[in-house]
Amino acid sequence: MTDKNDDFEIIRGSGNVFRDFGYANADAEQLKSILAAQIIGVMDARELSTRKAEDITGIAAADFSRIRKAKLDRFTIDRLMAVLGRLDQKVDVSVHVHPREGQPALHPS
Repeated sequence: MTDKNDDFEIIRGSGNVFRDFGYANADAEQLKSILAAQIIGVMDARELSTRKAEDITGIAAADFSRIRKAKLDRFTIDRLMAVLGRLDQKVDVSVHVHPREGQPALHPS
């Protein structure tokens, strides 16, 4: 929707910024970001520095620093889940599969 006084258009996002910007692995990137945010939340709640988090988990302080800076390219989803486990967190995963917009639903044979 545009306004005569504005030079921009407001577009509703998909709920996944990575998909909105055309990332090939948008769903995986979103999940990694959610897991990283949870790690940061635990660190903040416990007032853990990267060094203290390393002492508690055995995971390098540099990795916690990368997570805090959202530099997640070196991390897999399972590795981020393992970090949460080392921080005494349980991760529950729920999966919902549905066709992408504009794609027909597949029916099992």
